[in-house]
Amino acid sequence: MSTTTTGALIGAAIDSLSGDDDGVADGAIIGAVTANVLKVVAPLIVTYAVGWAVLRGAAELKDRIFGEVE
Repeated sequence: MSTTTTGALIGAAIDSLSGDDDGVADGAIIGAVTANVLKVVAPLIVTYAVGWAVLRGAAELKDRIFGEVE
């Protein structure tokens, strides 16, 4: 099952729990859009976090080898 379909199903399920009588189509649409946005944003966040950690580690290693420069 694709991410979009899973997002639509989860969105529809959450929308149906609210008790509104207007149907679950709007929840499915919001869930599908949210899933697609997260499909793009989540890898960017993880890549940024890993890059930041590597840079921090490299700076710490440099400080240990050459001493801390003020």
